[in-house]
Amino acid sequence: MDIVEENKPIVISGESVAPGEEKLLHISIDRLPTGTLIDIPVYVFNAKKSGPTILLQAGLHGDEINGIEILRRMLQEKQFKLKKGAVIVVPLLNVFGFIHFSRDVPDGKDVNRSFPGSTKGSLASRIAYHYTKEILPQITIGIDLHTGGSQRHNFPQIRYTEEDEMSRALAKIFDAPFMFSSRLIFGSFRKASAKNGIATIVYEAGESMRFDDFSIAAGIQGIRNILLYFKMIAKTKAENLEEDTSIHLSQRKWLRAPTAGMFIPKVVNGSSIEKKQVLGIVTDTYANYKREIKAPYDGYLFCVNHQAVVNQGDALFHIGK
Repeated sequence: MDIVEENKPIVISGESVAPGEEKLLHISIDRLPTGTLIDIPVYVFNAKKSGPTILLQAGLHGDEINGIEILRRMLQEKQFKLKKGAVIVVPLLNVFGFIHFSRDVPDGKDVNRSFPGSTKGSLASRIAYHYTKEILPQITIGIDLHTGGSQRHNFPQIRYTEEDEMSRALAKIFDAPFMFSSRLIFGSFRKASAKNGIATIVYEAGESMRFDDFSIAAGIQGIRNILLYFKMIAKTKAENLEEDTSIHLSQRKWLRAPTAGMFIPKVVNGSSIEKKQVLGIVTDTYANYKREIKAPYDGYLFCVNHQAVVNQGDALFHIGK
């Protein structure tokens, strides 16, 4: 007879979620100036059988709402009926930023540049500290959901850590339209995870304060691909784990505004591009001049700046090959 190892309990903020249980927990953070308590809601799904413990988190930047919607839909549709392992779902990490329609917390600090944090630091640093203390010891894999910032629209993409083979493998399994390695940024959640030996991938899709149905659907399927790979959930008839359609970019480049003016893109985000193809133009308001932005090589476009009025040097297109 096979002996099935039981999952371990998950303990957050002193409350335990035993194997076979699911609970909504809270990590207490601080108060608003009005005295209203602010905490981070954490959904925990813990199957009876042992397996990976996967963190799904969104809203680390408060204005990046596509990830929040991805996890909200998955919760609403009850997509975490686990056969094994555990899933920790944090739909909205930066509650302060979300309330203020902002990437950052009210003092202007970026939570994703504040890890591992401190009990005596800024609000962002204290959020990072409590989150690091409560969440990181529980997980084996992290999936961090983001969007482009400052009106930049990211075509769905997965970023992984070059020297971490597990994160590279997870990026392939997720199977977003594009994948590439990116450096670990000081103070980021992904860097803090790496220091703790936790493989973490970052899903970037859409732009801040805008819902993008394609990005949301691709994110949901990518998360399901990971859960299916580890046999944590049941497969639907339409799902095929053999697919590997992600385009792996080994070289990337930002194309910037050659002058100030009005920016008019001429290509669709996510499309292939050819060397010397005109991707967009920057023109003045009086039709006195026009500067073309051309592709330096054959490749793909995976980020477009939707800011209509730009300054010289502003990032307009992110391309790769």
